[in-house]
Amino acid sequence: MSKIGLCFAFCAMLFAHCSPAEAQQAKKYFRVGVLSSRLGPLPTREGVFEETLLKLGYVEGRSITIEYRYAEEKLDRLPELTAELVGSKVDVLVAVSTPAIEAAKKATKTIPIIMAGVSDPVGTGFVASLARPGGNVTGLSLQSPELSGKRLELLKEIIPKLSRVAFLVHGRDPGHPLFVKEAQDAGNNLGIQIQPWAVTSHEEIESTFPAMVRERTGGLVIQPIFVSSHGRRIADLATRNRLPTISDPVEFVDAGGLTSYGPNRSVVWRRTAVYVDKILRGAKPSDLPVEQPTKFEFVINLKTAKQIGLTIPPNVLARADRVIR
Repeated sequence: MSKIGLCFAFCAMLFAHCSPAEAQQAKKYFRVGVLSSRLGPLPTREGVFEETLLKLGYVEGRSITIEYRYAEEKLDRLPELTAELVGSKVDVLVAVSTPAIEAAKKATKTIPIIMAGVSDPVGTGFVASLARPGGNVTGLSLQSPELSGKRLELLKEIIPKLSRVAFLVHGRDPGHPLFVKEAQDAGNNLGIQIQPWAVTSHEEIESTFPAMVRERTGGLVIQPIFVSSHGRRIADLATRNRLPTISDPVEFVDAGGLTSYGPNRSVVWRRTAVYVDKILRGAKPSDLPVEQPTKFEFVINLKTAKQIGLTIPPNVLARADRVIR
């Protein structure tokens, strides 16, 4: 073998021995922060998120660490929790709910922020537009305010004589005025008067129901932010007061609510993981359009309907994606 050939072979051997080590050194260990206003994790959300990241090649403890911070519904804790995540130098920050996204956006202009579903990212000022977010925020929109009208339509179909509806909204959620406006605009078209009830605590929720009954409310729409923590209690109070209800997500119906209509949250969290993957691979938030849901689920709880003495019209029942009997 010639000297050139021996040199080439030797270099090739060195490359073969060194490249795995060099590749291992070059492989970055990522930190992902998740900020939520909820009490804690849910299998249909954080569980799906972690499963999807694993399928995308991120192994907890080996190539990625996920740090969770939950405000336990104490929204004034969000800035402090956000500061903790920013201080730990996360590579990307996943923010859940409008208050969490607002806190994250105020805390950093450089760390990419992924919205794990927000009511109206343009209306709340989180992004410049859906197609071109700009800045360091992108992710998933739930189209929530726009769905307020659809939920009212469904209640009206279930109760044709419906004329007065209470709307339970979170008074400290910066997105709640958008929900109210959409509902009132839809109510005007449907001949339904909308009565907003802004509450911020468990105690206020409890005390609101007697007032709703005195107002002769014929139905109740619940802003989705309440469902994960207070869904069962709200459903119980509504059933006790014979109030037909609708909200989102589907956990509300599973907890005893009458109906729910909205996007599948498991799908939202699966897509959130995909956005995180894109960011970790070098994409810029400003270049990633905000994604909107394309499929919505309508679920009815017939057990609850029976408890409040309500008959669901057959044409409405036939359109349900799932019926709890």
